[in-house]
Amino acid sequence: MVTNPAGEVLWISPALPCRTHDLTAARTHRIIRICERQGVPVLADRAYQGAGSWVTTGLKRPPHGELTITQRTVNRALAAAGHRSNTAWHG
Repeated sequence: MVTNPAGEVLWISPALPCRTHDLTAARTHRIIRICERQGVPVLADRAYQGAGSWVTTGLKRPPHGELTITQRTVNRALAAAGHRSNTAWHG
C-alpha cells in the first residue's frame, strides 16, 4: 500500500505470495523506481536500508558508537511521518 503523508491510501498492490518481504514486494511492483521517476520521495522503515538512494530510512546506531544529532533528528521525523501515515509503503 502507498499512502500520502496524511495517511490517505494512494495505491494498493495486487496480492503476492504469503511471506513476501515488503522490499521484495516494492521491487516487484517497481514502486521505488516509479516514485523516483515521478520525483516522489520514499520514506520507509529500516527494512528498506540498501533499497537505493531514493529511499530514506531510519538509521541504526553503529556498533560502539552513537548517531549524530542530525541522524537522530532524521529518525524522529521518519518515526513521526510513519506514525501519521502508517508508513509510506507497506507491502
